[in-house]
Parts: sequence; C-alpha cells; structure tokens
Amino acid sequence: METDEELEDLLGFLRDARGFDFTGYKRSSLGRRIRKRMTDAQVASYSDYRDRLETNQDEFNALFNTILINVTSYFRDPEAWTFLQREVMPELLAQSGSQEEIRVWSAGCSSGEEAYSLAIMFAEALGLEETLERVKIYGTDVDDEALRDARSGLYSAKVLASLEPELRDKYFEQNGARFSFRPDLRRRVIFGRHDITRDAPISRLDLLVCRNTLMYFNVEAQTQIIDRFHFALREGGCLFLGKAEMLLNDAERFEVMSMRQRVFRRRPGESATPYQPAPVKIRAGLGGQLHTVARNRQLRDLILDATPSAALAVDSMGTVVLVNSQARVQFGLTPNDIGRPFQDLEISYRPVELRSLIEQATHERRTLRVNGAERRVGEDVQYFDILVQPLSGPEGMTVATNITFTDVTVATQLKSEIKRVREDLETAYEELQSTNEELETTNEELQSSIEELETTNEELQSTNEELETTNEELQSGNEELETMNEEMRVRTEELDEARAFLEAVLTSIAAGVVVLDQQLKVKSWNRGAVDLWGLRPDEVLDQPFYGLEFGLPTEKLRETVQQCVESGKRGEPLPVPAVNRLGRRITCQVQCSPFDGHNGGVVLLMEEGRGDAPG
Repeated sequence: METDEELEDLLGFLRDARGFDFTGYKRSSLGRRIRKRMTDAQVASYSDYRDRLETNQDEFNALFNTILINVTSYFRDPEAWTFLQREVMPELLAQSGSQEEIRVWSAGCSSGEEAYSLAIMFAEALGLEETLERVKIYGTDVDDEALRDARSGLYSAKVLASLEPELRDKYFEQNGARFSFRPDLRRRVIFGRHDITRDAPISRLDLLVCRNTLMYFNVEAQTQIIDRFHFALREGGCLFLGKAEMLLNDAERFEVMSMRQRVFRRRPGESATPYQPAPVKIRAGLGGQLHTVARNRQLRDLILDATPSAALAVDSMGTVVLVNSQARVQFGLTPNDIGRPFQDLEISYRPVELRSLIEQATHERRTLRVNGAERRVGEDVQYFDILVQPLSGPEGMTVATNITFTDVTVATQLKSEIKRVREDLETAYEELQSTNEELETTNEELQSSIEELETTNEELQSTNEELETTNEELQSGNEELETMNEEMRVRTEELDEARAFLEAVLTSIAAGVVVLDQQLKVKSWNRGAVDLWGLRPDEVLDQPFYGLEFGLPTEKLRETVQQCVESGKRGEPLPVPAVNRLGRRITCQVQCSPFDGHNGGVVLLMEEGRGDAPG
C-alpha cells in the first residue's frame, strides 16, 4: 500500500527533476490523478512509478497531462463574462487615462481560449485600433504543451462553436481545417510559462483572471498565491476567479463586486513584495569611482565571455550596463542607452516581455529560454530565440542578467513553410480518408469528451455524496415530523372529544357544579350553577371562590373544603342557608369532593334542599 511519505518523495522528485512543484496541490485530488496514471501505466506503487519516470522520459508528459486538467473554452460561463463586460469594463476603462496602457493577466490560461476571449472583449469595448495601441494581455501556464497550442492560435470549428458567428468571422480566419486568431490582435497576447506558486508575478495589472485554478491547491498555497495576486494588481484593479473559488477572509484587501460571479476589486493600500530579489554586493576598498570601474569591468568580462550573438546586460537595479555591437545593429540601440532604466527601452517588452523573465531568472537562479519570439519591422518579420541568463559574482550573488538574441528567422520561416505544405498534404489526405477513419476521428472526440466528463464527475462526486447524505437526513427528519404531526392530530381530536364529552356531562347535570384549582380559583362553572346563582361562567372563571358574592356564604364552606383537600376524601353534604338568583331564601346542600386532576383542587356539588331555608 502506498504511504503519504512515498507520495511526498515522488512529488519532490518531480520538482527536482523537471521543475514542476506540485507540493502545494490538494493531496486528495493530486493523489487520485497520479494513481489514475499509474493504473494506465500498470504500475502498482509510487516507488515503482518513480523508476518508470527515470527510465521513460515520455511518461513525464503523460503524467503532467493527467495532473494538469486543461478544461477551457471561449467565454466559459457566459453569465460571468457578461457581468465582466457590462459592470467591470466601463469602470476599468474610466479609471485608466485615454493614453495609458491597460495590462491584463490570464493566469492558468491552458490552451489560450481565455486569453483570446479577453482580447475579443477589449476589442469590442475599445475598438480594434485602440486595443492594438493600449492593451497588453499576458497568458501563462505551467503546461508547455498547452502553451504551444495557445501560441499557435489555431482552433477547430468545434472549439469555436460557442462563439457567436459574427465574432468568429471578425476575429478568426480559416486556415485549412482549422481557424487562426487574427494576427494583428494576436501580437497583443503574450504567452509564457509561469508557475503561480513560485514565479514572480506580472505587475501593475488592471485585470487579473485566474478561473478554476486555485481550487486545485491547498489552503497554504492559495494564501501565497492571493498574496502575489494582490501585489500584481494596481489599486482598484479587478480579480476574476472561477465558480469554485472565493475570497471569504480577505475583505481588508479585496472588496466584493459580485460574489455570484466571483469578481473582486483590490482595495487601496500598499502590498508587501511577495519575493525579495537578491541585492548586488560590492566590496569596499578603493573608493566609489574605483568600485564602479571594477564592477563594470567584471560584468563586461562575464557578459562578453557568455554572449555568442546580439546581447545586452541589465544589473540588479534594472539598469542597462552593456549593449554589444550586434544588439545595437539589430535593435537600433546606441551607447547612450547604457545607464538607462531597462524598462524605458522598447526591447524590454518587444518582441517579448523581458522584465518578468529577468525577475523570474534572478529569483530562481536559472537560465530561461524563449523560442521563436516574433518581431515585426515594417513589413518584415523576424524570429529570435532569447536566452535570459543570470550572472553570479564572486560571492555567489546574482549581480546582473545577460540577455542574448539568436536570429532564427530563416529556420522559422522554413519550418512555417514546411508546416504549411504538410497541412496542405494532410488536408488532401483527409479528403481521401475512408469511412473508417471518420469513425475513428469521431471516436477520439467522444473519448476526449468522456475524459473531460470523467474529470468533472470526479470533482462533483464528493459534492453529490454530501448532498445525498443531507437529503437522506432531511427526508428522515421530515418523516419523523410527519409522524409526530399525525400523533398530535390524533391526540388533539381525542382531547376535543374528551372536552366535548365533559362539557356535555357538566351541562346535563341539573345541580350546580363548581371546580376549584389548588389556589381555590374557579376553573369550571356549569349550567346548573348559572341557573342556581345567576352568574355567567365568564364572570367567575379564574376568580377566587371565597371572594365571590352570589347568594351563598362561601366562608361557611372554608373548613369543609380544607378538610376535603387535606384528607383527599369526599365530605358529607353540608346544608348552607343561601339566596338563589330569584332572591328566594333556600337551603343549599353542598358536597365537597377532591379533584384528582389538580393537586389540591376540589369539586363542589350544589343542590337546592327541600323546602325553603328558615327565615
């Protein structure tokens, strides 16, 4: 049986061997997906599966595709996107000046549909020309395979089925059997590999979209990610999360714009930097000028030794310290650019956003590579492989970053031509395919849909079980309440019948019947008592018996009543002179009996004696 320790060892191996850090993911769902892949690979234990990964490099891709579930679509959850367009966009555009750059980040963009949805949304709101001038969208993910699909901008008709026809015709061009995103707007969307749990966040954002990604991480990782997102957003910037995610305990930093649609606004206030770049340390010695000369010479020597082509270098403070001759010719730089802030140069964000890559390389102390970056110069298109390489000083601290550009235009164009020819051949080949191949294609699409449904089913299964349990409990409670209600109804009917019976009995008795409780207050006064004394029940009920004046001297009964209460036995009839309701003097025979239903209560039976009372 696999243990938690074996799973942690496997996660550590994935982090050290391939740079994928899954230690912040929820262990339940992560373990379930890894075991699914182990079952497909017919491996029984985590240790054996690690051996498989060490001997079979292709297994890494299969595992990562299983863990990194890429479920996305254009304008997924239309109601949420409608809220974003109608409520958030007007406010966002009003906050930014007419000439200010609008920066947007789609974190966990998968195969790019979400990033391109954002581009379409801004183009519809601002117009295409202004969007091309002002809007910059970053799409990031840890899945290199998904990023390759995103960079291509090619999608099948099935993927675009959720788009309105006019939007598809406006923003996509048919390219063989698929559709490509329009090139001018595509250049405003920048894709790159980024791990939101480790890498430096993209900063100064107006809108950050991270939908249905946080739910895969544990609470500690989610807290760290939200800290980075808070740092990345400008004051008043908006955070757009998925349906399965919420910010319930961060009201001090984010205010809710729509809890239903998971849209939050960053409150004013400073944010602590979620990472600390290493400062450059220069030994003291011969004075400030000598230090500067020695430092520049050291940096220049390191950069010249490491740079085979067009290159420039930026120190830890973000200042350009070297531009070689190839870079000056290639990118129109001059010696006067040395000493300027790197962020002021066009090369810092075109053909790719280099500032975030420099921060990432410095933070992780590793070389980063961007392949096939596109740069347009008039009508010409150039392609570069870019290497971002942190340089360490004598004490092992990162003192600068060297950036080299290798021109791969010819190779890229050749690859593009080969790709076009191959696509033409594939299109011709597809037209000659038999019915069997069409069935296979259909089967693959169905299999993909089944896998997506299985993934969704796994995530919903736990919720469904909880709902079923709650439903059973509610049903059981409802049945108990129905049973109790039926019993109460039966008892109420029985009580009504008993009350009616007793009232009928008391009414049928010609003699006066008076019931007193343990405080000797009147609880019942029957028709016979009304006829005898002339008082209605509503005039005597709950009144002290000895305080009533109705022709019977009640004080003469006090001793008899007290003896009956104390002995609990019926007393002998007591003749008492009285005056009935007609004013005639009578002798009233009063008999006192204990009332067992009320402790201390008594029942008085009053009958008019034979003959009148003596005068």
